[in-house]
Order: sequence, then C-alpha cells, then structure tokens
Amino acid sequence: MSIRRVVLDVDKSLNRPTLVDLVESIERVPGVEAVNVSVTEMDMETMGTNITVEGVGIDYGKLINTIEDSGAVIHSVDEIVAGKRIIESIRRDY
Repeated sequence: MSIRRVVLDVDKSLNRPTLVDLVESIERVPGVEAVNVSVTEMDMETMGTNITVEGVGIDYGKLINTIEDSGAVIHSVDEIVAGKRIIESIRRDY
C-alpha cells in the first residue's frame, strides 16, 4: 500500500520538542515529502497541533514511532490517503 497523506491530531509539551525539531524529525521519515504543522490550541503546559504529512510510500509505522519518540502524544488519526493519487475530500452539506 502506498500511503500518500496522513493527518494527525497531536499534543506536545510547550518546550520539547520544538515545532522545528518535530518537523525535522518527521521530514526524515522514509516517503515523506512535505510536512505541515498547525497549532490548534495552547495552555500552560501543552500545545495541540494538527500534523499533515504528504509523500509517496510514507512509512506509517516509522512516522508514528518518530512522533511518539519525540515525546508528543497522538490523539487521533484523522485522515489517511493511499493509492496512485490523492482524492480530496468533498464537503457534503445536508
């Protein structure tokens, strides 16, 4: 299976790892071509983020281990895209 995009809800401490350190670690995962980290919330000790990773043949296990080994906590996997191309989600209004 060729994983092309992974979107994760991740919390990390305010100080370690820094966002730059986290992105650098993720970027080294085999298959990763791009990383986007958006801060969604902050409190006195933690920072909530949405992490989007894109590439071709992303090593999912290595990605998860890299994030967890940095000290961050994955709350949920919000999207995984696999295959020969990326299909964008279509918003449906009911």
